[in-house]
Amino acid sequence: MSMTFPILPHRFLIGATYSIPALSHRLYRLQRTLTSVSNRSTLHLRASPKSYCVSLRSVTSVPVSRTAETTGSIQMKEVDVVKERLVQLRENLENNGIHFNWTPGEQYSNLICPKCFGGDSGDRSFSLRIHKNGTHALFSCFRRKCGWSGVLKAESKLHSTSSRPTSKEATKKAVNSKTYNMITKETLKLEPLCKEILDYLLMRGISPETLQRNGVMQRKVNNKVVIAFTYRRDGILVNCNYRDINKKSWQENDAEKILYGIDDIKNATDIIIVESEMDKLSVEEAGYHNCVCVPNGAHLKVSKNMLDKEKDTNYEYLWKDNECFSKASRIILASDSDSSGNALAEEIARRLGKERCWRVKWPQFNEEKICKDANEVLMYLGPDALKKAIDDAEFYPIQGLFHFSDYFHEIDAYYRQHYGYELGVSTGWKSVDEFYKIVPGELTVITGVPNSGKSEWIDSLMCNINRDRGWKFALCSMENKVQEHARKLLEKHIRKPFFQASYGASVERMSISEYERGKQWLDDTFHLIRFENECLPSVDWVLRLAKTAVLRYGIHGLVIDPYNELDHQRKGKETETEYVSQILSKIKRFAQHHACHVWFVAHPKQLQNWSGHAPNMYDISGSAHFINKCDNGIVIHRNRDKELGPIDRVQVCVRKVRNKVIGGIGDAYLSYNRVTGEYSDLSQD
Repeated sequence: MSMTFPILPHRFLIGATYSIPALSHRLYRLQRTLTSVSNRSTLHLRASPKSYCVSLRSVTSVPVSRTAETTGSIQMKEVDVVKERLVQLRENLENNGIHFNWTPGEQYSNLICPKCFGGDSGDRSFSLRIHKNGTHALFSCFRRKCGWSGVLKAESKLHSTSSRPTSKEATKKAVNSKTYNMITKETLKLEPLCKEILDYLLMRGISPETLQRNGVMQRKVNNKVVIAFTYRRDGILVNCNYRDINKKSWQENDAEKILYGIDDIKNATDIIIVESEMDKLSVEEAGYHNCVCVPNGAHLKVSKNMLDKEKDTNYEYLWKDNECFSKASRIILASDSDSSGNALAEEIARRLGKERCWRVKWPQFNEEKICKDANEVLMYLGPDALKKAIDDAEFYPIQGLFHFSDYFHEIDAYYRQHYGYELGVSTGWKSVDEFYKIVPGELTVITGVPNSGKSEWIDSLMCNINRDRGWKFALCSMENKVQEHARKLLEKHIRKPFFQASYGASVERMSISEYERGKQWLDDTFHLIRFENECLPSVDWVLRLAKTAVLRYGIHGLVIDPYNELDHQRKGKETETEYVSQILSKIKRFAQHHACHVWFVAHPKQLQNWSGHAPNMYDISGSAHFINKCDNGIVIHRNRDKELGPIDRVQVCVRKVRNKVIGGIGDAYLSYNRVTGEYSDLSQD
């Protein structure tokens, strides 16, 4: 077999005799040039039953010991394996646009980058290093605007492309590329762990076997020995994190940040993520190898917004190796139990999907203290307790998704009628209570033709509830002047007219002392939501102030009267039906979240050929959603025809009750007192 080589390794001495064991490294040095195309000299390598012969054309054969025949055959097979690997590596490099003549075990610099082509100035900024065994190649472009770098293995076909990338493609990819330092065990001067560090780690529950499997070493820094946690991907050293005896830690500058133990989770269906390298080693002591550690610890708080992958630099390590998580059906978040650890768990869950995340709750160390992390559990409680904590991990909470057990305390209180309003709060009228009662957290829509007494009825209802339960209310009553509304409420509360006027007939008006006490009651019971500008308020503005009233004053009820006095600017092509549905949903959410009952007054549309009958809920101007989305629907109707009955008779038409516990559909009749504005029960004839 004849092969061409550019250079004969200088250690060969012409005419010298070598045994096969002595020649093993020589043969290895020779195989590195198998892919060269130079014809500067020819080397003849032949095998025979009796000997091997290595020579130049001008050199005679070199005798070799007969006893090395079998060993030489094995080593020739090794050469063939290396040769095949080098061919594959060259093919993979060329598929990625890297076309250079190279020799195994060498490093090349000042090359033209195949991605950015050196930019406009043609910088020779590309560096290439080929492993001596041909297992992989490391490459990097040190041009700031490019930064293309990576590791390519002989048996993989990563970044495979059919042709060299164009300059435009290179520019696009260079925007998000980074330059990373290529490091080795030798360049970092890493050493095996000394006895003192082994004893220290053993004291923390970490065995020498676990340390060896995870490549934990040491390094001298400023005459002090520190622990070196080696970060590897596919067995190749990528980064190194150092930790001294005081738990101070730091990483290599400009090295790629990856997950510690990334090779341990390939093809794993369950993946455990911890906060520090010591936690990763501790979890392994509990019997789990499928664990990784984040490279930069936890952040103090959860970020407000999720960034795009390209800008998410703090969690870049998750996106880069996202394929490792693709097959995982369960991701167990075992970060620290403090606020930073919880923030880290939330950030990771947001990126990997909360639906497949679980959260570890660390056990109690004693009556006062909870273990902070996996290593503390291992040290204080042992590996069995650590394993149990991981096995007992719970579903990661997802906003909006619950179990009934999450609400058992509320269901229990409802069953026991703990709050006293589970069957509804009385309206103050027995005839109305038969069909309708008030429950916190519900929405009641009230309608009726103009001048039928809708607002008066609601005012009287609030006075009754305050008298019976002491509730407070927020009033967004935009059709009422403040002084007029105050008069109506005071008359209902004191049960005397505000003025000595014709509407009061012969009833004596309220006294000064009654008026002063009434003012105090008015101020304590009601809180006004008023928009003093000329433009109309939006429902969002009203609900924002109502929320403040709930938190600051403890209101239990909100009145929005009427709907048509709100700002109804719609977005784009949004229809009125869609708009009404949206604002009713907002009001219902407010009511439910703050246990506040909302009365929402809406006028009916103009009735054609109206004969004096009571309208229905579908007559409300705007949308049928008023009755579809409300919890309760009521029509207030007043008789205007003396021939049909007393004109002071008011019909309360309950047209919808969602909760059967508090009532049902039906009509109640009340008598209206024009002097005080009060309503009282009226027996139906």
